[in-house]
Amino acid sequence: MTTMKFSARTIVFALAPLCALAFPAAAQNGSIEFVARAAPSGGLEEPIRGFPFFLLSKSFEQISREIESAQPEPDMNAFIETLDASKELKAWMKKNHWVQLTGEDFIHKLTPSDIVTVPEFYSAYIQRSAGSESLDFPKAKFKSVDKTKDPAKYQKLSDDYHQAVQHYIEQNPASKDGMDLDLVDKDPSTKWQALTAKRNPEIRRQILELAQSKYLVARAETNLQGQGFLNSVPAGTYWLSSLDVSADVGDTRPRWDVSVTVRPGETAYVVLSNVNALRPPHPSP
Repeated sequence: MTTMKFSARTIVFALAPLCALAFPAAAQNGSIEFVARAAPSGGLEEPIRGFPFFLLSKSFEQISREIESAQPEPDMNAFIETLDASKELKAWMKKNHWVQLTGEDFIHKLTPSDIVTVPEFYSAYIQRSAGSESLDFPKAKFKSVDKTKDPAKYQKLSDDYHQAVQHYIEQNPASKDGMDLDLVDKDPSTKWQALTAKRNPEIRRQILELAQSKYLVARAETNLQGQGFLNSVPAGTYWLSSLDVSADVGDTRPRWDVSVTVRPGETAYVVLSNVNALRPPHPSP
């Protein structure tokens, strides 16, 4: 009887290491607990409820860059060459890699030198400033008849006037506001956006397909408190991503692509907020 007890105990101890070898993966797994909150401008944080999050083995932003680089955008310089525009305007567009001639971003890019050098800009600025009531706005001293009667005089007075206008813009930078209204009919950005938009749907499809197949590790949806849970996650470094979907919180549209490291047998805690949300993409020129 004693011998049998000993044998049974021996068998149990002998099997223990075999069981550990048979199920090593479970012991190596960890978990992730996260909470997603965001605040509108000037408002209080609120939970992001019923929102899907994806655990990826590669950053969604990196996946996007790889797909986009494999299918580059149309050549902007080649597009600019097809435009009915002055050589100065084409040179400015190429230098700034920018084709939008309206809006605040465009106005902020303009320097006083740009305005007096590019014929389209100069014409729009003068047209806008023609009715200016400012007493110190430069007054042209040349006359159109001088262009044929005395070309040298006309050129000298014209150059002097350009310098005076540039100096005025330097002293009054706000005077260029609104000049883009006279450039609407020359703005080629709509054509450029239509050209580039042709590739966007296919690019987006490939990015989402790759993210949700090859690089998808797990998926979770937040509860009423904005919490999400991911269990049995193998140890490693991942990215907690909302893909290309933004949360709708007042006037903010946060997206996330946050790195998280899972250690064996441990729980990683992640807080998603305005602070670690992705910055909105720069407006397309």
